[in-house]
Amino acid sequence: MGSISIIGLGNMAVALAGRALAGGNDVEIIGRDPAKAEQLATALGGATAGTAGAAPTGDIVVLAVPYASAAAVVGEHGDALSGKVVIDITNPLTPDLTGLATPDGSSGAQEIAKAAPDGAHVVKAFNTLFSHVLAADPVEGRPLDVFIAGDDPQAKARVSAFIESMGMRPMDTGRLSMARALENAGLLELGLVAHSVRHTNFSLGVSILN
Repeated sequence: MGSISIIGLGNMAVALAGRALAGGNDVEIIGRDPAKAEQLATALGGATAGTAGAAPTGDIVVLAVPYASAAAVVGEHGDALSGKVVIDITNPLTPDLTGLATPDGSSGAQEIAKAAPDGAHVVKAFNTLFSHVLAADPVEGRPLDVFIAGDDPQAKARVSAFIESMGMRPMDTGRLSMARALENAGLLELGLVAHSVRHTNFSLGVSILN
């Protein structure tokens, strides 16, 4: 259990905040619309509303914003993020949703890390989960798998503990460069929605065979 600041007011922010609170974490909601942030914090019950651009109170800061604005949000908070674990949940998709809008050989998480201050540790996580799946109870008692990637072992350990507090299973995929593979997995999910599964009521996970 820890202190979590969630920057964003969308469906993923709501789903993560709800599960974080249920897991016994302190949750701060931060958004550009102060009234909406306050309203959301009140509706969740137990969360507090922070101020956009001010220092987040959480030891872990979740970027629950579109990728196009993520680097700018990190820049606005500046040195206030130093010493924090920053979780990037974004999928940096092209407008037609058929590719990744990142430089070759890089990932959205790595580009966000470039904008972060020294001492901030970026970890990729949650980008392969649809918000309503994240908010729902486990299917047949099986916890959701949350794939993570990051360069700092201690930061990944803190994110893993946060994931476990919410009743999910962290799956470490390696260094932050693996975020590109995770973002491609998000793209894969959209391909499944468009061509085979035809809905978003599913998640990717690992089945370990004996």
